[in-house]
Amino acid sequence: MAAPTDVLMQGANGVHGGRVLEWIDKGAYACAAGWSGAYCVTAYVGHIHFTRPIPSGHVVEVRSRIAYTGRSSMHIVNEVLSADPRELIFTRACDCLVIFVAQDENRKSTPVPHFEPRNDEERRVAGAALTRVKLRKAIEEEMLRQSYTDDSTAPKMTHRFMAKPTDVNWGGNVHGGTAMEWIDEAATACTMAWSGENTVAVYAGGFRFYRPVHIGDLVEVEARIIRTDVRSMAVTVHLRAGDPKEGVGNLPVAIHASTTYIGVDIDGNPLAARKYTPQTPEDKRLEQHASNLRELRNKYAPEPLFQPLRDEAQYPVN
Repeated sequence: MAAPTDVLMQGANGVHGGRVLEWIDKGAYACAAGWSGAYCVTAYVGHIHFTRPIPSGHVVEVRSRIAYTGRSSMHIVNEVLSADPRELIFTRACDCLVIFVAQDENRKSTPVPHFEPRNDEERRVAGAALTRVKLRKAIEEEMLRQSYTDDSTAPKMTHRFMAKPTDVNWGGNVHGGTAMEWIDEAATACTMAWSGENTVAVYAGGFRFYRPVHIGDLVEVEARIIRTDVRSMAVTVHLRAGDPKEGVGNLPVAIHASTTYIGVDIDGNPLAARKYTPQTPEDKRLEQHASNLRELRNKYAPEPLFQPLRDEAQYPVN
């Protein structure tokens, strides 16, 4: 059940996106570990759609299943549903694709059993997962081409803290879902400070995991708004982590994420976004980068992982 402690701030309409991503990561991990019989690490989370908030007190169900396997990778489709416990009519709140990689005892990638779709629906889902491969690679290349310096006047928010023993999984690394929760918290704080309103995540184009985060690492999560549209705020987030003795300026990037937020009123209705106007050459380049990411999604137009539910509402992204 979604608890009051799963809501990020007073007056929010539901569980915050980071907690939902944490649930997805744990469900997908259980699926990946069960299929492979090995320790698994999150490699990529992408094309995340938040279609509605999950109220505190709802029964939550996370469904994770294998869609496609590579040599050592597993593409897992995930669906989050919730229902009022008095009615138990489950409706979708979020869906996404997560890619896990199986590792051996030396933390090297190891082969996984091949998954063969058994019916038309499983073949459709496998095909939909594969339509995201080219999009994922194109997004990664576009993100890697960018550089981020202090030559910026963009709204930013930085959180710093130490990774605690309670943050890690049995393999000794911070849960991917926990790291995504940290990213959502920084991005939420950044967009709230800029808009002056409560904000919620509505879409995430991708979370790319580059290196693990360990107990005792100094963690820095920096969120920066790079574009605003009529309602939405595009945010890029870098999570850096490493030995605190090396100093803040030397922390390597562990995760890079691209997310979209909107402001909402007390009833959860979308609000117009406060306009952000880039000033420096870097800010203008990153604004174009946000446009490029949207154009890539339109160009590759990945097939839906799940059939739409009747009367399913979605937050507007534009």
